[in-house]
Amino acid sequence: MRPSAKRYWLRMIGWLVLLYLVACGLAWLAADGIMFPARFASGTAPPGAFRLRLADGSTVSALHLPNPEARFTLWYFHGNGEDLGDIAPRLAEYQRRGFAVFAVDYPGYGTSEGRPSERSVIAAAEAGQRHLAEQGVSANRILLYGRSIGGGPAVEMARRGRFAGLVIESGFVSAYRVMTRWRIFPGDRFRNLAKMPEIASPVFVIHGRRDEIIPFWHGEKLHAAVRGDRRALWVESARHNDVIEQAGETYWRELHAFAESLP
Repeated sequence: MRPSAKRYWLRMIGWLVLLYLVACGLAWLAADGIMFPARFASGTAPPGAFRLRLADGSTVSALHLPNPEARFTLWYFHGNGEDLGDIAPRLAEYQRRGFAVFAVDYPGYGTSEGRPSERSVIAAAEAGQRHLAEQGVSANRILLYGRSIGGGPAVEMARRGRFAGLVIESGFVSAYRVMTRWRIFPGDRFRNLAKMPEIASPVFVIHGRRDEIIPFWHGEKLHAAVRGDRRALWVESARHNDVIEQAGETYWRELHAFAESLP
């Protein structure tokens, strides 16, 4: 290779490396804002909400809907564009359908203090688990339920201990791969796919085949990565935000069948 050509290719490689490093930095800086657009949520908390204190001294809102006849407490982790004020009717429906229900708003959502990030959301989940333990709700009576971004903290909690079960609705293999599909950048958030083999609890994956935000293949890969008991509900006509509406009573029948199959 001629010296001039060699210098040209070295410069090109140098520019490509620089552009990649810049892209990595931008991805890192922008990730939390993209993952957690709390401005799209209601900014409110429903009647009956209370405060939980995190290890850093900040507080988050939580809601606990007891049900004396329920076998399990469904711990619901909501999506990134909603908060407790938005999902209160859905939580009430789970209670009406036979579950006790618990949910914690992410930092920066609803009336919760702080800023949302992978770390702070997990910290809020830890506070939620402490509260349930104080209320006498053991892990083997808790059904973790993560919708969309909520699959991240739900999977992390399931990885840490043995819960009754884990439900993932419209979840993703990792945060960055929703945008890139492949593993391109370091520093990915909520690496759910890598954690699935570590989960000892039974897992139920639900996903719409027409999901326009988190493509269907994410649900397929999460389901395939489970090493223990697993089941799936693929909703043919569902997009990202209408799984229950499109599945109708099939959704409730399959959710109850999963709960009834748990030890």
